[in-house]
Amino acid sequence: MSGARVLLVDDEAVAREGLATALRRDGFDVTTADNGDSALALLRTRDFEVMLTDVRMPGMDGLDLLRRAREAWPDMEVLVVTGFATTESAVEAMRTGAFYYISKPFRLGEVRKLVREAADKAQLRAENHRLRQLVEQAAEERIITRDGGMRAILDIARGVAPTDCNVLIVGETGTGKELLARHLHAHSRRAGGPFVAVNCGALTEELLANELFGHEKGAYTGAQHSRGGLVEAAQCGTLFLDEVTEMSAAMQVKLLRLLQEREYMRVGGTEPVRADVRFLAATNREPRSAVDAGTFRQDIYFRLNVVTLQLPPLRARREDIPLLAQQFLRRAALAMGKPVTAIAPSAMQKLCAYDYPGNVRELENLIERGVALASGSMLGEADLPAGFAASAVHRDAGSRVGGEIRTLESVERSHILDVLAEVGGNRAMAARLLGIDRVSLWRKLRRYEELGLIEAGDTEGALRVRDAPA
Repeated sequence: MSGARVLLVDDEAVAREGLATALRRDGFDVTTADNGDSALALLRTRDFEVMLTDVRMPGMDGLDLLRRAREAWPDMEVLVVTGFATTESAVEAMRTGAFYYISKPFRLGEVRKLVREAADKAQLRAENHRLRQLVEQAAEERIITRDGGMRAILDIARGVAPTDCNVLIVGETGTGKELLARHLHAHSRRAGGPFVAVNCGALTEELLANELFGHEKGAYTGAQHSRGGLVEAAQCGTLFLDEVTEMSAAMQVKLLRLLQEREYMRVGGTEPVRADVRFLAATNREPRSAVDAGTFRQDIYFRLNVVTLQLPPLRARREDIPLLAQQFLRRAALAMGKPVTAIAPSAMQKLCAYDYPGNVRELENLIERGVALASGSMLGEADLPAGFAASAVHRDAGSRVGGEIRTLESVERSHILDVLAEVGGNRAMAARLLGIDRVSLWRKLRRYEELGLIEAGDTEGALRVRDAPA
């Protein structure tokens, strides 16, 4: 198979280089070594589909090299070559797992044919392994729901997935926007290609441009080599732009060119590079409001908004909570090697009564924490965070202040600040407990400060909520 990586091990330089030259003419990527120790060193630094080794060499012989290679790299095919063939050595080589045992003198055409067959077998095995991983990943990332609204969204997703049209996914943080994007990719004609995700709100303008488009050698201090970006990495696949409305104005101009022309410039480059990718984007903001506020370009919005999928928050699909909780329980128990197989009814009742400001991600974190703490086969109320059960029980009561129904933002704000206070202002820990990333938490706190709902700079220690302005 053309391009297959072959390691050729022989202490005789003339024989080694002659065979290497012949195999390179057949399109193989050949690396040579003159002894077993050098071969092992190469195997530790690079993947090979086929190794072809002589038996008699100084130091480690070919059969010992075969045994060690089969133990450490079982997917690699090994051909053994010897000028001192014996029945015993042939039997030993085949028993150890050699693909073929070749006696010298050999016919060059026969060896080239055997190497090709071994490469085909190794690459077929690797492809089957990759396909199994895709199937397992699809099963692991399967979107489960009983909610009618979610089923309607999945019906739309099923219809647009095979096309190359752009899709904008809108939903609160933690609702599963990237999971839905991966679902679209897995059911598209690009499923065999890469899925590449980038968080547009987590990087500065310069870093984001470099990550997306790559750079040319000498583009800036320290750029000693040219490097492709994430757009190039997503070639023939899908590029997922998460939190796309958080891009700077300058980056939005560059994104517009990419969306319109399907081409871009590397940082420091002068020649346009073609992009064969499908674009999926997501935001936890209302994109139309961002356009009206002048922070998001209308032309980009129209190009991304070919199809919009609006994901509901978890509190709007409570009947899915038991399903998701059980799925997360199985996953966490398997990962931790713990025999936790069920959730106590009282604990499930509390889980179902909670509002989840961090949505599905917060539920997953709660279950993972519970599995880590559970001492038996069942996750109970005691395995939920301190204060969680009480907040779930009094959800309805907590939604009122002075007899007035509180807004959803007010309830969410109070919960976020309570969690921050409980962890002493540690934002990283608070974000993990809430099931959101640090950037999203930072944005929410900045928004509360701008609206005068919390005191500026009051998010590092004890937190105080101001009365909401009339």
